Amino acid sequence: MKLNDIPSIGDLMAAHERIRPYIEQTPLLQSGQLNAISGATLFFKCENFQKAGAFKSRGATNALLQLDKETMRNGVVTHSSGNHAQALARAAALFGIKAYIVMPENAPAVKVAAVKQYGGIITFCKPTLAARESSTEEIVTKTGAHIVHPYNDYDIIAGQSTACIELLRQGPLPDYILCPVGGGGLLSGTLLASRYLSPATKVIACEPEGANDAFLSLRSGQLIPSNNPQTIADGLLTSLGSRTWPIIKDNVHDIMTVSDEAIVHAMQLVWERMKIVIEPSSAIPVAVALSGGSIFKNKSIAIILSGGNVDLEKLPWNKNL
Repeated sequence: MKLNDIPSIGDLMAAHERIRPYIEQTPLLQSGQLNAISGATLFFKCENFQKAGAFKSRGATNALLQLDKETMRNGVVTHSSGNHAQALARAAALFGIKAYIVMPENAPAVKVAAVKQYGGIITFCKPTLAARESSTEEIVTKTGAHIVHPYNDYDIIAGQSTACIELLRQGPLPDYILCPVGGGGLLSGTLLASRYLSPATKVIACEPEGANDAFLSLRSGQLIPSNNPQTIADGLLTSLGSRTWPIIKDNVHDIMTVSDEAIVHAMQLVWERMKIVIEPSSAIPVAVALSGGSIFKNKSIAIILSGGNVDLEKLPWNKNL
C-alpha cells in the first residue's frame, strides 16, 4: 500500500484474505435482555474472543505480513498500553522475529504478563505519549527494528477493518455501528469498511468523558491531542493520528461520550447477562447504546466489543479492591 493512500476496498479485502489463517472469525452474538434494556436490537461483534484477546491481532498480523524478509530481520518495535503490545508480540512469534514493546509503567499487569508470555521484550516508560515515542526511537537506534505503530498506519487500519467486514457479512446490515475510539485505528477501519460495503449504516464513535479528544476534535474541526486523560478505559488513552484523524473527520456520523460510571455499569451488565468477559474499553459502546435514548429506539445496532483483557484481581465493581 502506498504511504499516503487511504486504503481502498481492494486493500481491505486483500487484508481480510491475508490474515484469515492467523486470526479468528469472531461470533456476532445477541442478548434478549440487553435488547429489552436498550429498546433496540443489538448485535455484538465479539473481538474479546480474538487471538490475544482483542481486535488488535488483525492489524498487527496484516502489518507484519506486508514486510519483506530484510525488514523483518531486525525485528519490530511498538509502543502500547497493552492490546497492540500483545497482538504484535504474538504476530512476531508466529513469524519467528523479535518484538520490542514499549509499555507505560502503569500498564495493566495482565497485559504485561501476556506480552511476556508471547516473547515480547518489554521496555517500560513514563505514561506519556512523548515518553513512549522517545523510548521507541531509542530502540530503533539500538536494534534497527521496524516500527509498527499501534494505529497510525494504513496497514494496521486495513487489518482492523476486517472486524467490520465480518460483522456486515454475519448479520443484517445495521442502522448503526458503535465503535470505541482511542488512537482511531479500529474506528478508521470500521468507517472505511462501512463506507464501501454498507453506506447507509451510520458509524458512531464512542469515547470516555475523561479522554474525549476525538469528541473535541470533531466539534472543533481540527485535531486536538489528548491531554492528561483520566478514565478506567486504559485502552483509549492515546490521541488520534495524522492518518486516522482525516478518515474519522470525513466519515464518522457522530462521537458520543459516556462517564466511567456508565462504562462500569455496561461492563458489569455484559458480564452478568451475556456471560462473557469484556474490558472497560469494550463497554463504552454498550454504555452509549444504553444511554442513547430515542436516537437508537427500535433501531438495529452493531456493537464492536473490542477486547477482553481484564485484570481479574481488579474488577471495577468490586469496591473492596
